[in-house]
Amino acid sequence: MKSVRVKVIITDLDRTLLHTDKTISEYTCSVLKQCRRRGMLLMAATARPERAILSYCEQIGFDAVTTLNGARIILPHGTIENGIAPSSVKSILQKVIRIPGIVLSLETAEGIFSNVPIPEWNSTVYKGFPALPTESEVYKILLSSRKNIQAEMEKILTEDTYMTVAEGTLIQIMSAAATKWNGIRAMLEATGIRPEDTVYFGDDNDDIEPIKNCGVGVAVSNAIERVLEAADHVTESNDMDGVARYIKRYLLSEQ
Repeated sequence: MKSVRVKVIITDLDRTLLHTDKTISEYTCSVLKQCRRRGMLLMAATARPERAILSYCEQIGFDAVTTLNGARIILPHGTIENGIAPSSVKSILQKVIRIPGIVLSLETAEGIFSNVPIPEWNSTVYKGFPALPTESEVYKILLSSRKNIQAEMEKILTEDTYMTVAEGTLIQIMSAAATKWNGIRAMLEATGIRPEDTVYFGDDNDDIEPIKNCGVGVAVSNAIERVLEAADHVTESNDMDGVARYIKRYLLSEQ
């Protein structure tokens, strides 16, 4: 392991800290409590919106959280929002809506709106696209299709937006300012801690930049190949409490 005096533990949630059934084990909770007693801060960086992580925040008591891949950052004394410019949202939607069979969702400050029912997201069905369903901040455009549309989507991006692919199929379009790494930098600046004094855990494409830029980058064994290659270390899978086992083995034993 790199020689790092860890002051902050930062982790992705889905497929990293969380089991596949979306729970956090008692073992992981107990290890994270030990970290807090040792004076370490606990932070999360996730693609999820704030409303979808409230139970985990209650369980763990995160000191700061980057949500929506950095589109909304919750700090100890305030928030930062990096939404998509309304003109860019309209430009993209006008082109996206023409694609046959597209499943389209808009993550906004007023909740998520979709062109078809998506029960697991508890989204509001909205049939008015490409018109916007709300005047509030738009954080993400989410797209999926039965066919591969990644190349097509890259062509319709505006200069101030970018896209990532989560779990191999879900396309997420966001403001260029909304990245996990930008969110993490904001969280660390708010707490006066250097990136070199952090350890980051992740599994997917949007975790690569934090893994490379934090003091120690750790991949869970179920991570995609690009993350495994970028990581300093690989720990057990999410279902085997890989994050907690790494912390127990390397961080708590050193202090």
